[in-house]
Amino acid sequence: MIGLGKMGLNLVENAVDHKNEVVAFDLNKDFVDEAAAYSDAITPVSDIDEMLAKLPSPKIVWVMVPAGNPTNSTIDQLIEKMGEGDIIINGGNSNFKDDLKLNKAAEAAGINYFDAGTSGGVSGARNGGNFMIGGDNIEAWQTLEPLFKDIAQEDGYLYTGRAGSGHYLKMVHNGIEYGMMQSMAEGFEILEASEFDYDYEKVAKLWNHGSVIRSWLMELAEEQFAKDPKLSAISGTMHSSGEGKWTVEESLNLQVPAPTIALALMMRYRSMQQDTFTGKVVSALRNGFGGHKMDAAK
Repeated sequence: MIGLGKMGLNLVENAVDHKNEVVAFDLNKDFVDEAAAYSDAITPVSDIDEMLAKLPSPKIVWVMVPAGNPTNSTIDQLIEKMGEGDIIINGGNSNFKDDLKLNKAAEAAGINYFDAGTSGGVSGARNGGNFMIGGDNIEAWQTLEPLFKDIAQEDGYLYTGRAGSGHYLKMVHNGIEYGMMQSMAEGFEILEASEFDYDYEKVAKLWNHGSVIRSWLMELAEEQFAKDPKLSAISGTMHSSGEGKWTVEESLNLQVPAPTIALALMMRYRSMQQDTFTGKVVSALRNGFGGHKMDAAK
C-alpha cells in the first residue's frame, strides 16, 4: 500500500484483520509508524524500492494517494520499476481518462492495471467498503478477487471489465451522491426558513426509521445535527473533489440530460460565493462520510 492517509491506513488495517500481509509506505514516516504499530502483518518501508524488494511475485501494489499528479506520477514510477505480470491498483478518485493513459503505459510494460473506485468513506475502508473495479486482464482479476472479497461488505464489490470502467462507475456514483445530498440539504433549508421550530437531529432520526428517504446520508445528518444543532460552527462552503464536474461533462459529451446532478454541481459553485444553510448541511454530510474539510463559520 502506497498512501496511509485516512483511507489507506483503514484499508490496510481491514486487510490484515482478514489475514492478509501488507507492506506499507507513505512519504510521512509518522503514518508508516502508525501502520506498523497496528500489526506484525504490516511491514513498514522507507521508499518504493524497499517496498518492491519485500513483495513476492506477482507484486501487487495499491496506490491510495490524492488523484491527479500525485497518483499519476506514483504510478509512472511503479511502471518503470515493476515487472511483467505484476499488478497496480489505483484506488483513488482518478478521472477515468487518466486510467486509460496509465493502463496503456502499464500494458506496454506487461503490467496489469486496475482502477478501483472506492465508496463507503473512512468507516467503509475500515469495516467493509464498496469497490468498483476495472481492469483488462481477467486472470489477474482472479488473483485480486480474494482481497476485495475480504475488505468489502458482502456483495460490496464488482469487477466491471475494461480498464477505466471502475472509476467511470464511481464517477457516476458520485454524481448521484451530489444530487441526493443537494435535495436533502434543500429540504432542511426549507425547514429552517419556516415558521416552525424543528429539532433537526430528531427529524433526521425520524426520517431514517421507515420513511421512503431513509439512508446512510440521513444517519450522517442525524450525527452532525447532534454535534451542532444549527450547524452554526461551520460555513456553508461546499467543496468538491471533481467527480460531479466530470459526471456533468460526460453527460454533455454523451448528450444525456442530467439536470439534477448539473444543478447540484452549480450549487456547489454558488456556495463559494455566499453562505447558505444548504451549504452547511452538504458540508457536514461530506465531513461525516469522508472526513472532508469543513470551513469554520465567519
